[in-house]
Amino acid sequence: MSSKNEDEYFARRDAELVNKTRETQANLRQQIEREKAKNKCPRCGGDLRTVQLHKVEVDICPEGHGTWLDAGELELIMKHEEPGLLRRVFEDVVSGIRGTKRL
Repeated sequence: MSSKNEDEYFARRDAELVNKTRETQANLRQQIEREKAKNKCPRCGGDLRTVQLHKVEVDICPEGHGTWLDAGELELIMKHEEPGLLRRVFEDVVSGIRGTKRL
């Protein structure tokens, strides 16, 4: 015959194991979803195509839904871009993201 304390201990332990298993499964599902979404257009779900722009690999949607840059890639492209309208637009975008205003 088991005591009340033993029952409580095993119930608590079982609940912890169930919670840990659920957390592990949720993390695995999230990792799988991230892997599925890699190199996919967030708008149409199509495969993104990688192209070189000033020696920087950028991802573009072949359906024309956008161009995606990884962290730091915009700054690398701007270093190679000639002064002009496009560079000013990029600088405005970067300053807007960072919360700074270019004068």
